[in-house]
Amino acid sequence: MKLADVQENMQKTIEATQRAFNTIRTGRANAALLDRVTVDYYGTETPLKSLANISTPDATTIIVQPYDKSSMAQIEKAISMSDVGLTPNNDGQVIRLNIPPLTAERRKELVKLAGKLAEEGKVALRNIRRDAIDSVRKQEKNHEISEDESKDLQDRIQKITDRFTAKIDELLAAKEKDITTV
Repeated sequence: MKLADVQENMQKTIEATQRAFNTIRTGRANAALLDRVTVDYYGTETPLKSLANISTPDATTIIVQPYDKSSMAQIEKAISMSDVGLTPNNDGQVIRLNIPPLTAERRKELVKLAGKLAEEGKVALRNIRRDAIDSVRKQEKNHEISEDESKDLQDRIQKITDRFTAKIDELLAAKEKDITTV
């Protein structure tokens, strides 16, 4: 396993963690809240963003405008059944989602959720590190590289892991700040 591959895999983990953070609700409207919502559209689970234009006209409203008006009821049902925690209001043309202000208790729950997502990201980084170090040790055992090269590569892999772990901590701190800011 090359160091470039390790870095690339870890970068993908950072991006996945960032996407997961984007689905956590803060006090402001954000179209990314609906990224995980799928709609049963003619028997196929379809992402909501493929079926509708999602916009945020102000800080407390998300508007979902279906491309196909006949899918309005399915979209409304999918949003209601999702874990987003918002009640859709259908006026026949668009679906409005009003974002209520977060309570202090709900903010604490969301901070815990963000911490859990960050920990999942760190576990993924550690798994990549473990696989890379196992690969290096295997090369050393097969006498493809020397013991010194093995130690050097393991140190470099650890430094890369530390750098990406710090990035996740930065993302978490920013998200916690975003959630707790009233």
